[in-house]
Amino acid sequence: MNLLVEGINKGIVKSTEMSKKITIDGHTETYKVYKVKLDYLFFNDQNDRIATWISQYKADNNIDKIDIKDKEEYNEIIHNFIVKSNPEAIKKTKANIELVEQREPGVILTDGRVIDGNRRFTCLRELSKKDPRFNYFETIILNEDLDNHAKQIKMLELMIQHGEESKVDYNPIDRLVGVYNDIIEKKLLTASEYAYSTNITENEVNKQIELANLLVEFLEIINAPKQFYIARDMNLDGPLRELQGILKKIKDEDKRDEIKNVAFVNFLMQPHGDMTRFIRKIKTVVSSNFLNDYLEEQLDIAEKVLDRLPEEGKMTNEVIKKEFRSDEETKEILKNSLDKAEMKAKSTESRNKPLQFLGKIEDLLEAIDTNIFMKLKDEEKNEILGKINQIEVLLNQIREDANV
Repeated sequence: MNLLVEGINKGIVKSTEMSKKITIDGHTETYKVYKVKLDYLFFNDQNDRIATWISQYKADNNIDKIDIKDKEEYNEIIHNFIVKSNPEAIKKTKANIELVEQREPGVILTDGRVIDGNRRFTCLRELSKKDPRFNYFETIILNEDLDNHAKQIKMLELMIQHGEESKVDYNPIDRLVGVYNDIIEKKLLTASEYAYSTNITENEVNKQIELANLLVEFLEIINAPKQFYIARDMNLDGPLRELQGILKKIKDEDKRDEIKNVAFVNFLMQPHGDMTRFIRKIKTVVSSNFLNDYLEEQLDIAEKVLDRLPEEGKMTNEVIKKEFRSDEETKEILKNSLDKAEMKAKSTESRNKPLQFLGKIEDLLEAIDTNIFMKLKDEEKNEILGKINQIEVLLNQIREDANV
């Protein structure tokens, strides 16, 4: 059904006096706002906010796509995902709509797909069960279809949900899944188009692409390809960013792969409660002479852990908790291995600190342009000489201590 034609003719869609400006493909236009009966709308399963929940449902039910033939059943499935993705936000939005009704129009396509306003649609669905005045969704209706205008519609969704006036509270892993789906896998958008749509720099988008690729690599390593909900439940955004920073320091490709494998096994086992801080410790080891010893020790443990992985498609959160997170002995070995390497690296770093500091001081002193002294007043010269005398006292003290 085309809601702009049949919907209006059948009374499913009602006109309002409201309008709203939106920008599509670089063109800003004013669109009329309608009231549409909830029964003729359906959620957008391409919404990045629920990307990991969609992946979990597909994995649990061994399907490639959620069937939309039974619209009510389909809506119930997605409805639950949106509630679970942020229960507090749903509670707040629902209370606000109940108090002052819907204030911000959504955006839908002529077939009823909700492009913007999935959370408002969710709240209205719940409120309408008790009060018929919430049976309608106020929205713009775009005369487009997803098949022929997928790129423009996706860019519109991103612009609305990531614009300066409407920053969304995505789970960071859901955001990375959106980047993976739209830029890497489907190639729906380029990095430049994604940056334009989300009001961030292309450089930042490229960083997110790197993170998304790391996320996909991790899931493949643990035999859980594209089971993104696992990474969401592990809260891997922080650890992935720390790993990304570490890998930028490594030029050798083989060494990079070894560090990734070590980090991925630590992600899986979680030997420390705060994995972001734990992975950060590896930075100290990477820049020391103890990296090879650390990797050799860790890779030996990693090989044994990876040998225990279930076959592809059998990995679940329950398996992770039961078979890996409960293995206190291996977790302690992983933790002690990193602690030991970090301690050695910091010890060497501390011994080298005085020489590093003195080198920096020497560079700074050499950078002073002494020709400028001729232009200084006597008062300014005296201040400089006083500072030189203080430095000489400190240097003499260091010289004495070094001769002990």
